[in-house]
Amino acid sequence: MDKDPANVEYLREKGVADLVDVAIQELVKEKPENAMEWMRDYFDYPPHGISKNVKKLDGWIQVGCGDKPYNCPEKNATFAPDGTTPDDMPNLAEHNNFMAEFLRDHKDVYETLKGKTTPNGVTLAQCIKTGVDNPGHPHIKTVGLTAGDEESYTVFKELFDPVIDARHGGYGADAKQPTDLDLSKVSDIDMDPDNKYIETTRVRTGRSMRGFKLPPTIGFEERRKLEALAVKGLLNLSEDLKGDYFPLHGSHSYQAKPNGMSEEKEGELRTMGNLFQEPDSTLLLASGMGRHWPDGRGVYHNDDKNLFVWVGEEDHLRIVSMQRDKNMKETFGRFVRACDKVQEVLKSEGSDFMHNDHLGWVLTCPSNLGTGLRAGMLINLPLFSAREDFKDTLKVMRLQARGTAGVDSASTGGKWDVSNADRIGKSEVELVNMVIEGAAQLIKWEKLLEEGKKDEVDAEVAAKKSA
Repeated sequence: MDKDPANVEYLREKGVADLVDVAIQELVKEKPENAMEWMRDYFDYPPHGISKNVKKLDGWIQVGCGDKPYNCPEKNATFAPDGTTPDDMPNLAEHNNFMAEFLRDHKDVYETLKGKTTPNGVTLAQCIKTGVDNPGHPHIKTVGLTAGDEESYTVFKELFDPVIDARHGGYGADAKQPTDLDLSKVSDIDMDPDNKYIETTRVRTGRSMRGFKLPPTIGFEERRKLEALAVKGLLNLSEDLKGDYFPLHGSHSYQAKPNGMSEEKEGELRTMGNLFQEPDSTLLLASGMGRHWPDGRGVYHNDDKNLFVWVGEEDHLRIVSMQRDKNMKETFGRFVRACDKVQEVLKSEGSDFMHNDHLGWVLTCPSNLGTGLRAGMLINLPLFSAREDFKDTLKVMRLQARGTAGVDSASTGGKWDVSNADRIGKSEVELVNMVIEGAAQLIKWEKLLEEGKKDEVDAEVAAKKSA
């Protein structure tokens, strides 16, 4: 090792000496069989580098998957690269998102909040970075704002509250969010008596774990602690919820599977539509969602493969219950039981899910607050969905339809993913019942159209719209 004082001083000045010292301490502590390979991996993986899999991706994605905030001149995403809020408000004149729209008209709010930080050190700049770095599309309005921790919603409430109100079409700063997960209150209506129209039912939502920063700002070691606690809760599930946890391929954070899931398992989950991958959007990268990829992230599923939990994606947990039939009540019940059992473990460890009377379940993006719940089904409506007023009718019913490939995609053969449009202001039970009753009505109209009774459908739709 070079002992020249000038060289040693240079290495210390640049932070390299301290980094190497820490690496050697870790090496001695672990005493791996192949020390050279261990050292290569140490510097070729977050937080000191980026993973091998990430190196296969485009450079503008790689920039967001290390330890530092996203700073990519190629994508004009260079706002507050150190997380410090600048004195002068950024130019938001050409931006189309709810955050920019509010701050353009309320510059005083920026002045009020720019010097504040949450108790965890989250700044205003970190919360608005995704909205500043992404001006958006003239016809697609994004939120432009994410929370760095639970306290962001209170420390920066002068910004978050009006954005939440605007995004959800009216939800005041003093509004109360009802929470109701009582399965006995879920409707027993048979949506599809002929077992002909509904293919699958699905209920999903996010949950955040108290005591940890949210994904945009969480640190490397903190992320690993969160994963460990989440997995402890998930592996506590029993009976029909019992299963196993599979870290993302290439992740080194989970000792039981030190290299993550196999490529075969990765392919299986991808085919099923139950695998999440590295962020490939500057909206997500600028918010900080890609840092340390793929460390501390993975997928849990039960043995029956009708319960999936994503750990460490856009929210701490993304919980999905699904099955290939029309039984929404059973699907919702499995979802509730999984949430309850994981929450029990969190409470025993001094944590809990983030929740309050105003926002309901606290999640990273303001668009998902309240219940954060999307209850939906794949439903075949070739005749009714061919009507010009199909989506307008759904809007009146507080429902939304997506194509089989997700948001903004087209339908395949009249097959739609129909779900609740609201997230906040109504309870979980209310939203699930709205979907059940709405689906029953849609199927009734589809059957009438099959029988050639268009006039009857027209009359009922008109009555629904005028109600």
